[in-house]
Amino acid sequence: MVSEEKVRLLLADDQAMVRGALGALLELEGDLAVVGEAGSGDEAVNMAEQLHPDVCLMDIQMPGMDGIEATAAVLAASPDTRVLVVTTFARPGYLRSALEAGASGFVVKDAPAEQLAEAVRRVHAGLRVVDPALAEASLFEGANPLSEREREVLRLASDGRSVAAIASAVFLSAGTVRNHLSAAIGKTGAENRAQAARIAGERGWL
Repeated sequence: MVSEEKVRLLLADDQAMVRGALGALLELEGDLAVVGEAGSGDEAVNMAEQLHPDVCLMDIQMPGMDGIEATAAVLAASPDTRVLVVTTFARPGYLRSALEAGASGFVVKDAPAEQLAEAVRRVHAGLRVVDPALAEASLFEGANPLSEREREVLRLASDGRSVAAIASAVFLSAGTVRNHLSAAIGKTGAENRAQAARIAGERGWL
């Protein structure tokens, strides 16, 4: 049985090996205890609702509901839980999106174990923790310039779909899709839609 003094953790990551390694490292700390592991965003939300953990360590790229959506849903399901995003994707756009969704912290997976444990403690104490280099990059890069519809068509364009296929998927005319793609190309400074999708993906705007 977990003692009341320990910070109760929920780990959300689609890679079981990563979850296991994180859990093992964090439980070496005497004041931290893993009470649940989720392999998807949807599962994290369900477990948060059942377990009401103190802190949820959330990955970003997971099947189904991604970590950004799951962050907002976890907080809705368990308002006293704090979310610490732990990801390999150190992108300013993801940082902004995570904080807007209500995350209390954002760190990268290659951070030392001691640093991660301290981030958990700080988030649990009500503080905000953000990777310093990423915070600086976010300030210089600015907010996501793409509209929701532009992000949607770029995501579909990124796997090589034709304009007609994209138009069918989002229930828009081909001309409207071209307009959205053209706007996204302009906003990203790209030469074509494939490059626009790549740039937007690298910056965490999708």
